[in-house]
Amino acid sequence: MAIVRYNPLSELRSMQDKMNRLLDMAWTREVGEEIREGVWHPPADVYEDASAVTIKVEVPDMEQKDIEIKVEEQTLTVKGERRHSEEIRKENFHRIERYFGPFQRSFALPADLNTDAVSASCDYGVLTIVIPKTGVMQATVEVK
Repeated sequence: MAIVRYNPLSELRSMQDKMNRLLDMAWTREVGEEIREGVWHPPADVYEDASAVTIKVEVPDMEQKDIEIKVEEQTLTVKGERRHSEEIRKENFHRIERYFGPFQRSFALPADLNTDAVSASCDYGVLTIVIPKTGVMQATVEVK
């Protein structure tokens, strides 16, 4: 008989998997639909180089015209809503794992960025926002 080393983390992972399955079941029920609405926060990457700060936000199945981008008081806000396709009725789904509904992400911008020259493009489900720097100082962006 082989000796097996006890690993307490495997039990925690197992418990986490069971909780995730339980929560997934609750989310897919009719009762969970209102709770699920507005919970979606698309992931974002923020990076910079010597000339600009770039923010990339994953917005699959969305077009740029359906996304609102605005800068107010050194805060960049990205807002939109991902909807189900009208071709497929909700009753026909067997499983819905992707988030739908409204979303909003905000990013605090440093003062050394030229917020009047913001450019954005949306390709392959990735929204790319570029904000040029006004000086040579390093900028940092705080995600809210």
